[in-house]
Amino acid sequence: MALLGLTLSSLWLLQHFLLPCARWMLRRRANRLIDDVNTRLALRIPSFKLTRRSVLVDRLTFHPRVVALVDDMADTEEVPREVLMQKVGLYAREIVPAFNALLYFKAAYWAARALVHALYRVRLGYADDEALKKIGARSSVVFLMNHRSNMDYILATYLAAERTALSYAVGEWARIWPLQQLIRAMGGFFVRRDSGNLLYRRVLECYVQMAAEGGVPQAVFPEGRLSRDGRLANARLGLLGYMTRGFDPEGVRDIVFIPVGINYDRVIEDRSLLRSADKLPPRSVGKSCRIFLAYGAKTLWQALWGRRYRNGYACVNFGEPVSLREWMRTRGLRAGELIDVTPLATELMQRIGRITPILPVALVTTLYVRAPARSSSAIELKAEVLALLDQLEAGGHRAYIPRGDYNYAVDVGLRMLTLRRILVEENGVYSANPAERGIIAYYANSIAHLFSEQRAMAEPPGSPAPPPRRTPGVADGNLPPRREPAR
Repeated sequence: MALLGLTLSSLWLLQHFLLPCARWMLRRRANRLIDDVNTRLALRIPSFKLTRRSVLVDRLTFHPRVVALVDDMADTEEVPREVLMQKVGLYAREIVPAFNALLYFKAAYWAARALVHALYRVRLGYADDEALKKIGARSSVVFLMNHRSNMDYILATYLAAERTALSYAVGEWARIWPLQQLIRAMGGFFVRRDSGNLLYRRVLECYVQMAAEGGVPQAVFPEGRLSRDGRLANARLGLLGYMTRGFDPEGVRDIVFIPVGINYDRVIEDRSLLRSADKLPPRSVGKSCRIFLAYGAKTLWQALWGRRYRNGYACVNFGEPVSLREWMRTRGLRAGELIDVTPLATELMQRIGRITPILPVALVTTLYVRAPARSSSAIELKAEVLALLDQLEAGGHRAYIPRGDYNYAVDVGLRMLTLRRILVEENGVYSANPAERGIIAYYANSIAHLFSEQRAMAEPPGSPAPPPRRTPGVADGNLPPRREPAR
């Protein structure tokens, strides 16, 4: 009896005193952190993001549009309403995140920072912070990014942490323990991208609209999935359509889209993506583990001998904000008239494409895509890269030049490619490895749309092709000059 009384007393003490005290202390610390962070962020954390998850789940479950669809389906499909509402509750709990400010701005930020700096030389190419500060307090901000790698989530979280707390739309691949709980605590929500379930799509649509109306800064990959061939794909209209459906340009809250361009000198999962593009079967778990262990051992060996260069550069550009209110007004659209979001999605994808960072590996591989059988010295490659950069800068595109030195930028690209045996160097002459044509095209494709856009703007339909441009090289007896980077 004494043991039973001690156990019950301990449980009562834990439930009614210790746990409430612990929650109060954590909540107090989180509130202090939020107050401190809000003084530094360009976009403050909205109250919607800080609302308890159980409250948001209930609001979503009993959303008027969700309930209306449940009533219709109960009548037409002769399914008990209780069964449908049970499914709605399941979908709501699956979608709604559980944002934790302490985890996001402490553990997640520092973990993301350590990871990206361990793998890449991280650079913020361009960001208009003044434009962010001018965005109205009642505007909902949506960051639209091209999807190059699964590192995009971590890289953008780290670089945007000084500006806002992002909420991601994450695919079902991440619904595994403990990654699922971590993503929810960081404000991410899960999306079944190819689900044709009408009820699920209605619940997802209502949550996206609730988050937009609540002013939650969201990060969306409009392509819907990772680029398999390195090219910028067309936008999928699902989430964009949910956000803009029923939008009133005369209303109180505006939606502001911010294009974000991401690029890497090396995408860690590039070969797996190319296998998927070629519709080859995925590697077995055992082979994937062996490749991972071999990569780790090679990296450790290079670090011990001082020959580790990480994976090159990872760069992010933030573009000019696009107000949906102004976009609709310039086209004479009123509330409820934005039915087809294709023109909006096309324009936003074009803006993302224009600010895609131009990195050394993409420049060097572009030369080998244009002339696959070429064998060139470093001086010849530098001269031709300078010609490419002149062409891109004339079109208003920004290239990231490490250290402001164009010679060094080409050296970085050549070093990355030769270390991976994508290019073969023999007696100072570089040629493409015939077995790596696909990977060369993959990295060149990341900026291929910039040249296509310039040709489309410069050449009227039916005009003859211009004569080939002569670039300075060894024949001129000159090395490419050192130049300051374009600002």
